[in-house]
Amino acid sequence: MLAFSLTHLTFDAAMSDKSVKTASSSHRTFEGLRQVDDDGNEFWSARQLAKVLDYSEYRHFLPVVERAKEACRNSEQSIEDHFEDVLEMVEIGSGALRPVNDFRLSRYACYLIVQNGDPSKPVIAAGQTYFAMQTRRQELEDQRRLLMRDELTQHNKDLAAAAKQAGVETPLDYAVFQDHGYKGLYGGLGAKDIHAKKGLKKSQKILDHMGSTELAANLFRATQAEDKLRREGIKGKAAANRTHLEVGRKVRQTIEELGGTMPENLPTPEKSIKQLERAQLRLEKKDDEGNE
Repeated sequence: MLAFSLTHLTFDAAMSDKSVKTASSSHRTFEGLRQVDDDGNEFWSARQLAKVLDYSEYRHFLPVVERAKEACRNSEQSIEDHFEDVLEMVEIGSGALRPVNDFRLSRYACYLIVQNGDPSKPVIAAGQTYFAMQTRRQELEDQRRLLMRDELTQHNKDLAAAAKQAGVETPLDYAVFQDHGYKGLYGGLGAKDIHAKKGLKKSQKILDHMGSTELAANLFRATQAEDKLRREGIKGKAAANRTHLEVGRKVRQTIEELGGTMPENLPTPEKSIKQLERAQLRLEKKDDEGNE
């Protein structure tokens, strides 16, 4: 399902120590410009970014922004989601304030801007190296999520079969059984609580909006709950529910003992599993068309 290109396989080996150090410096500068709005959304100011990218005047930077917006459009992304027109108040010589046009940029918008900047500028070249590394890391995380989500889907079927054998028969019974597992793992939060905490729509599934670390914790919960139900021959809905709750608590306890982040505090990925799957299908389609 997951296609790897030769470029991806050789990326880490091709990255020199000098490139890594340069990218690390770019990371500190770039993350230093990061701002967060009242709703907790991160953004970058286009005017601040222009200065860091060594553009002497903002008007010289605007064509780069337009090329980035075009790239965003070609990637079938909403421009408005990544390039927000705003008016910022800046101080002029007399101490008075005047409004100036600016953009609030998403992380993806910054990436597109750097990719469309002048590579002869050392800071642009360094930024391209930094984003290449970040993109590769994100690709690896996306691949892990897809693999774990597929594995969890299968293990949830096995868990459902074991639960049914224990006496959890109706869909409502199984929903209650699953909720006990979540409550154990998430410190008392049930499926609805997790759904609300992630800010998801009613139709969205919580498992499709988990990162690889959170999926791994749930995969461990599911496999261990199934194994315990079968191994101990658990019988009865109440006993099965207690077992799932205990397993969830044990997994949570292990995470805590290892110094890990509790699952409810892990970040929700920007893209859902469904979005990753659609993107993967588009890539595979392009590869097929290129091979014809």
